Amino acid sequence: MKQQMLFIYNPRAGKAQIRSNLLDIIDTFVKSGYEVTAYPTQAAGDAIKAVKERRAGYDIVVCSGGDGTLDEVVTGMMQCDEKLPIGYVPAGSTNDFANSLGIPKSMTKAADAVVKGRDFACDIGAFNNDSFIYVAAFGLFTDVSYETNQDIKNVLGHAAYLLEGVRRLPAVHSYALKISYEDKVIEGEFLYGMVTNSYSVGGFRGLTGKDVLLDDGLFEVMLVRKPANPLDLNNIIRALVDKRVKSEHIYTFKTSRLTVESEEPVAWTLDGEYGGDHTKAVISNSPRVLRLRVPQEYIEQS
Repeated sequence: MKQQMLFIYNPRAGKAQIRSNLLDIIDTFVKSGYEVTAYPTQAAGDAIKAVKERRAGYDIVVCSGGDGTLDEVVTGMMQCDEKLPIGYVPAGSTNDFANSLGIPKSMTKAADAVVKGRDFACDIGAFNNDSFIYVAAFGLFTDVSYETNQDIKNVLGHAAYLLEGVRRLPAVHSYALKISYEDKVIEGEFLYGMVTNSYSVGGFRGLTGKDVLLDDGLFEVMLVRKPANPLDLNNIIRALVDKRVKSEHIYTFKTSRLTVESEEPVAWTLDGEYGGDHTKAVISNSPRVLRLRVPQEYIEQS
């Protein structure tokens, strides 16, 4: 009996590069003994629906696209009673989580890693009634990825994010927040915050801190206070660029659960996609709850 694979892919992600690799990817899967059902997404939310409504009998779900496509597949799987292994063939502009898992950038090599790799039990984040796999964030620049036109991202790649971010600088907004975790409370005006389970965010490694593990039940949290003057802003930028520089405006810590409260709604992104406006966000870590197919080398190095 051949193993059954549901292959969900975003045909427009990452300069639509899957179009020139699709036949080779499916050929790799078939030659390894899989019977493949291919499902091209047409709109936001399609991948969630495809996973939740899949027929019985699949052995694995594989997705190809950006981190947003992976987020949808993970979200759909978390809403299912039977949680199948998930494979990932990255095709987006940034692919933070694929980089964290050592998944090759080459789409055909990533497909090969799916069929030859091993399952890794990974932590998944719960955000109110939603899920995320590697980052929940608010504030400065966090809406750039989902409000930047896909065609522009396809042409310009990372430059699209930078251009959109620079355009928004004059309208920087801060939020009055109360952040509670364990027995601690932090209050103040914040420009930015992120709750992560990844080695890199936005293509930048090291922002999430040291000793990051994707299966330890802990998030890495960063909060950036509103600067009082240009000198404070300069210190914040220096601290972010050079991780050795400390700033009293930046909080970093690890926790398995936190609550973020505000008087006004705060727009959140989950894995780079719009996560809604919330006055209260309860964020918790579900340790080792989902299996991701990763290269053999990643398991050996972990």
